[in-house]
Amino acid sequence: MNTRKLKFNRNELAGAFGDIGTDLPLLIAVILASGLYAPTVLIVFGLLQIITGFYYRMPMPVQPLKAMATLVISQKIGGDILLSAGLSIGIIMFILSSSGLLQKLWSYIPKALIRGLQLGLGLSLCSLAVKEYVLKLDLEAHIMGAIGFLLVLLLLNNKKYPAALILVLLGAFYGILFKWTELRFGDISSFQLPNLKFPSLNHITQGFLLLSLPQIPLSIGNSILATKQSCSDYFPERKDITISKLGFTYSFMNLISPILGGIPVCHGAGGIVGHYTFGGRSGTSVIIYGLLYVVLGLLFGTEFNSILILFPLPILGVILFFEGLSLILFVRDIGSDQTGFILAILCGLMAFLLPYGYVIALLSGILLHAFSKRLEIFK
Repeated sequence: MNTRKLKFNRNELAGAFGDIGTDLPLLIAVILASGLYAPTVLIVFGLLQIITGFYYRMPMPVQPLKAMATLVISQKIGGDILLSAGLSIGIIMFILSSSGLLQKLWSYIPKALIRGLQLGLGLSLCSLAVKEYVLKLDLEAHIMGAIGFLLVLLLLNNKKYPAALILVLLGAFYGILFKWTELRFGDISSFQLPNLKFPSLNHITQGFLLLSLPQIPLSIGNSILATKQSCSDYFPERKDITISKLGFTYSFMNLISPILGGIPVCHGAGGIVGHYTFGGRSGTSVIIYGLLYVVLGLLFGTEFNSILILFPLPILGVILFFEGLSLILFVRDIGSDQTGFILAILCGLMAFLLPYGYVIALLSGILLHAFSKRLEIFK
């Protein structure tokens, strides 16, 4: 079986929507908070998906950098600083990859710790899906979320009627049927090609201190190490997917995207799991996903809030919930290792519950693993 061949079928189309519940609301919130030009952000984000799909030829989607996005949204940090932060973290990741430090880190970190980071991310995604995308909304959203949840349970392994595709079509049908008057399309003819942006040294320094430093531990833990583990879980035959390779493509994307006016991005374990869970098995699902953002950027332009009419939050929340659940279930494969299982649970809870949880979980997990080996605790 050629696992590097691009496949075009309904399951790849369904898999293309496996990460939309995480990315789309985050992109909209970042654009609103930072003041960046929406069409450019969406189109650059989509083009990076397409390039990654062709390059890796597996479901390796591109995601916004979550720690950076959260800080930008909560503190209303400007677009210039956000773009500069993307450039600075691209430089840092290039140094870590080319020096071999990322590969060495992979050899020192136990599998149980990676499972713990995946568990923490899965819990975070499930919590976000339930609290923000369903419970905070009205009764109509609760009903839509419940229907979507039951549909996914019924169709999750159905290859003829892929769950994510049916769910997205249901959401789009609802939006067109009941919210048509609220839809606003942008003027495609007014789209502007991006002006190349070269940040000042002052902005790069601010971006590094305000946004890159909090992002680095999460990127190493989830974007690189956990992503590598997910690749090994789903595609064990792909020996060419190395830590250094992931680090270099992470670096490349962030050296290019900010200059074109796109937001900082990464790979992510959740993205791979989302695409795979809903049917993606090749790079086609990622290419289709990228084309979706290019089309949205051209069609909606600055009216990008209308996108959520076609993709209602409860529908995005259901997709996000099952993406998180798939991440949580990875912890099952170390269930027979009592020490490793306890370490994974502890690290997962730290990542989920604590401020800067991924930093604390990563460092604490390494220390706990070392002590457990020496003192045979958790036995």
